[in-house]
Amino acid sequence: MLNDFYRQFKSGTDIRGVASEGVPGEEVNLTDDVVADMVYGFMLWLSDKTGKAVSELTVSVGRDSRISGPHIAEIAANCFCSCGINVLRCGLASTPSMFMTTVDLNCDGALQITASHHPFNRNGLKFFTREGGLEGSDIEQILTYAQDGNRPPRCGGGKSTDVDYMSDYANGLCEKIKNEVHAIDYDHPLRGFKIVVDAGNGAGGFYADKVLSVLGADTTGSRYLEPDGMFPNHVPNPENEQAMASICEAVKNAGADLGVIFDTDVDRGGAVDSKGNEINRNRLVAVASAIALEGNEGGTIVTDSITSSGLKEFIENDLGGKHYRYRRGYKNVIDKALELNKRGINCPLAIETSGHAAMRENYFLDDGAYLCTKIIIKAAQLRKQGRTLDELTASLKEPAESKEIRFKIIESNFRACGEKIISDLTAYAESKYGWNVAEDNREGIRVSFDKSNGNGWFLLRLSVHDPIMPLNIESDSIGGTDIIYDQLYEFLKTTTGLEI
Repeated sequence: MLNDFYRQFKSGTDIRGVASEGVPGEEVNLTDDVVADMVYGFMLWLSDKTGKAVSELTVSVGRDSRISGPHIAEIAANCFCSCGINVLRCGLASTPSMFMTTVDLNCDGALQITASHHPFNRNGLKFFTREGGLEGSDIEQILTYAQDGNRPPRCGGGKSTDVDYMSDYANGLCEKIKNEVHAIDYDHPLRGFKIVVDAGNGAGGFYADKVLSVLGADTTGSRYLEPDGMFPNHVPNPENEQAMASICEAVKNAGADLGVIFDTDVDRGGAVDSKGNEINRNRLVAVASAIALEGNEGGTIVTDSITSSGLKEFIENDLGGKHYRYRRGYKNVIDKALELNKRGINCPLAIETSGHAAMRENYFLDDGAYLCTKIIIKAAQLRKQGRTLDELTASLKEPAESKEIRFKIIESNFRACGEKIISDLTAYAESKYGWNVAEDNREGIRVSFDKSNGNGWFLLRLSVHDPIMPLNIESDSIGGTDIIYDQLYEFLKTTTGLEI
């Protein structure tokens, strides 16, 4: 069992901690020794997973643009080499490209040093095998090895080689666009397109230079392509309002046909069409679903739990697919899609409203650059027909209002407290006239209301990792979210353990 110190590093299927000074009250805990112990733990886990001796393994190491990345990458590479492992050092790289090293470079495992969209002082370790990202139980095992000081023998002899895999990865995206657009000017299928990129000073700047420009697109007006681990311009996160405002502004200023935005390590993406409409959250899911269901008629799209009612109607009524609403957490939706496909259910896409999108055709890898590539391909195909990208989701109904409130659980056993509140609310909702409990809900409790009663829905759930109960409310009427909340408040004020 993990002690309190090592338990703090487990963040779902990643390891995260404080790696740099500079934020008051946040002391560095991802020290050199701790990082080394985690890397040794990964070696033991990977050896057991592959059935190979540690010294027979080949591992790739990459990082995003964080200021602590180069130092942590150096520690990791040295540790691997000290135990006889051959290391491919990829330098600045996207997280999805690091998974692809297990496919294209035959690495037994891959280590990406990233903390996604979190502040500059944080960093973390994310691991891959050819089967994909690790499960939470795998991370716990690695941390247990680190906690207990278990290490493989230090035999030396590992070779360290610098590789420019990001160029190969970018070339793969270029070839995909060429093949699927199949323009008259085959090598320049994006000639005549103006596409701007906002990389948020993360690892995504390559997309403008090594993909779009190579294919003939005009990328003038792109923003924050240079890596800067202090993230001086905005949080590199497509869910962030300031970040989305930035790419919207860039599209308008440049008169662009399309804008794309990535998070720090490029496993998430978002877009903006030529009219300045955000292709984000529900609209991003709608666009991705429309693309994924081509050739997969009647297929199932797995999403997280907070998607809108209008999205479900769009997927099922307009696209003819099936919508499987599941739990929050990108690994949850990916694992569910894998499970459904194993059961013989045609499921081409798993996507979370945060921008994590994983397509079956791409190893169910959540890859923001691949998602944006598919969107660009579709835009080019539509242009041939005299159509525009916004027509793809013209029938999507979006709510008039939405809000999220995050209630803090103040009891020490927060999970038990949250589960009791959900159980009590379920019984309460089932007894209330006009409260319609969703039959297909698989996380927390989701209740819908008719036009006279708020004209929308709420979802109350327990956070995956934190002592928080997020409440999402949407309404198709102005003022409807307040009407729904006021009804729910009558229950909430009777609870204990919730700070409301």
